[in-house]
Amino acid sequence: MTKRILPLFIAIIALLGAAGLGISKSGAGDKIRVLIIDGRNNHNWKDTTPFLKQQLEGTGKFQVSVATTPPNGAKAEDWNSFDPDFSKCDVVLSNYNGAKWEPESVRNSFEKFLNEGGALVNVHAANNAHKGWIGFEEATGLLWRGNKDGARLYLDEVGKLLKIEVGKGRGAGHGPQHEYIVQMRDSVHPITKGIPKEWLHGKDELYHGQRGPAKDMEILATAFSDSKKGGTGVHEPMLWTIPVGEGVAVTNVLGHVGGNGKNMPAMKCVGFLTLVARSCEWAVTGKVTIPVPGNFPDDKKVSLVD
Repeated sequence: MTKRILPLFIAIIALLGAAGLGISKSGAGDKIRVLIIDGRNNHNWKDTTPFLKQQLEGTGKFQVSVATTPPNGAKAEDWNSFDPDFSKCDVVLSNYNGAKWEPESVRNSFEKFLNEGGALVNVHAANNAHKGWIGFEEATGLLWRGNKDGARLYLDEVGKLLKIEVGKGRGAGHGPQHEYIVQMRDSVHPITKGIPKEWLHGKDELYHGQRGPAKDMEILATAFSDSKKGGTGVHEPMLWTIPVGEGVAVTNVLGHVGGNGKNMPAMKCVGFLTLVARSCEWAVTGKVTIPVPGNFPDDKKVSLVD
């Protein structure tokens, strides 16, 4: 599989026809190998992992496998069976929210994978995970952390990027779930090129006050965190990229799913799914051929897959 070619933001866009979700199947060539990692999450990973696998494979561009960690409460020796071979994938899609992977050799292997040209795509609560793992935290940039655990970034009403230093202001949180507008902040980047400037996302948590190293981030999308909805009154990062050695990490904090997983408007949102698929493709190849589907949401109406 051909890896990303630097610089990160050079791409050739080829828009294809639409079917189903609107993402056409690949006609030829090697498929991108995606490894979904799950096993611990305060969200319903047992339903969302198969759903994400189905949606990605449905494009015809991805070959998806799954690695599951020991469950919460497992003994230290139970981690001995968790030994994913990162050399057999092109991108890790993290659907994991728990303590640092064990043993340390797994973390070292993953960092080597990223630095040598691999890719990471974090989905929703995946950026809550791995507290104290510096390599992961640097690759993710902003995480679900307290205000003493890093800086905070947000955009003001005119789109100016502002920074709050460690220890000042609030830490990570969210108000009640609701539908909200996602605003594209970079319409040139291959992941977001062709996507409407503003679109209505399915009922979801809206993360605010995230904290972390916050270095080398390119923020691709934000959402306004309305104080009337328990938010911060500013535009909070929703989607961003960070270069990691010769590799790259993409974090997308949309996509909450709780309960029994049968009603998941945030993850079934066509906007969310399109961003995940295009992020996985770009993170590996440096370009995006997956089109913006015809049923992509606009700023008035949410669009969900069946």
